[in-house]
Amino acid sequence: MAHSLSLETKAPASGLFSQPELFGSSDRTFHAYVHVPFCTARCGYCDFNTYTALELGSLKQSDFAKSLISEIVFSGEALRTSKAPDRNLSTVFFGGGTPTLLPATDLVSMLNALETEFGFDRDVEITFEANPDTVTKEKLALLREAGFNRVSIGMQSAVPEVLAVLDRTHNPDNVAAAVEIAKELGFQTSLDLIYGAPTETLSQWESSIKQAIDLDPGHVSAYSLIVEDGTKLARQISSGELPRPDEDLQAEKYELTDALLAKAGYQWYEISNWSKSSQLRSRHNLAYWSSQDWWGYGPGAHSHLGSVRWWNQKHPLTYSTKLVKFLSPASGREQLNVSTAALERVLLESRTATGISIADLKALNSGSQLVISELISDGLIDGRSAVSGQLQLTLRGRLLADAVVRKLTA
Repeated sequence: MAHSLSLETKAPASGLFSQPELFGSSDRTFHAYVHVPFCTARCGYCDFNTYTALELGSLKQSDFAKSLISEIVFSGEALRTSKAPDRNLSTVFFGGGTPTLLPATDLVSMLNALETEFGFDRDVEITFEANPDTVTKEKLALLREAGFNRVSIGMQSAVPEVLAVLDRTHNPDNVAAAVEIAKELGFQTSLDLIYGAPTETLSQWESSIKQAIDLDPGHVSAYSLIVEDGTKLARQISSGELPRPDEDLQAEKYELTDALLAKAGYQWYEISNWSKSSQLRSRHNLAYWSSQDWWGYGPGAHSHLGSVRWWNQKHPLTYSTKLVKFLSPASGREQLNVSTAALERVLLESRTATGISIADLKALNSGSQLVISELISDGLIDGRSAVSGQLQLTLRGRLLADAVVRKLTA
């Protein structure tokens, strides 16, 4: 598959799109991501675009909802002026950061603005991420009444020593309380975990997974810790204060995760995600993996529409200053060419349980048949599924997914 770079351009202040840029949007669903970039403290492993109160400059956290609603209004105007397809939102996801640091009334105001501007599908999925220490029954009841129907709770680990290494400050006992409140109010529930923290043993990780299963959420996400450059954790490892995560132990932890979750009735549907049924999968994340359209709202948020991808100013103060002038808060934009879009499709779809059509893969890469035969021989993709026309990863293939994609797209 021949690769060529996408064309990065300056984002227009108007935020408008040409008709060629919008090509394909009418065949896709539309989604919204809302980035709330606030945390009480930054975790040592995190390189997300987040800020504590002391890093906001002259901006007040209480002014954030107003700025974000301005972007929602701006986006609606830009799409209508550009004659983009008129689509309801299929999913909405409030992530961060810690969305639940904001008052529930702020989250509700932003959600109402999205519904006013675009409308929601009848079965819209509306998710928010929550730190268990910021969950109260009163706050969740307000969110449930406003239409939020899914909550993703940041558990990370059930072991205090592991949480300390990650600089997670929440009380692990509050995870169970948060899940209980969410279930009582009728939310779909998901728990987010991270495995592979320096010094974390296999038995400690097993304890975390088992405690997560005991809480009986509908959905579990378990991510392998990645040591990102520039983080406190990377500096601690570089200085020898902490050991670097062991790749073989990481693989053991993943295999244990999959086995324990499968035994408890969870089905994997993406390398890092399991659910009790297909109805409890994250439809928002599935939209990313199937290259649908979404608008990312908030500082540093990324968006994808038609053949265009763009990203916002990272600092909340710079972001809000643009919107005060009703200018696009985007800091960069790129046009995706056919080659890049095809490469990303293989990268994303191959990570899911559904996989990618072999016929489509052959159309993208004429030399893929030989590679597929080699991958079957190596036990990385399922032979029976391949005979049926679908490329699907085996458990071993999931552990080596990046290598599989490299071979498929070479």
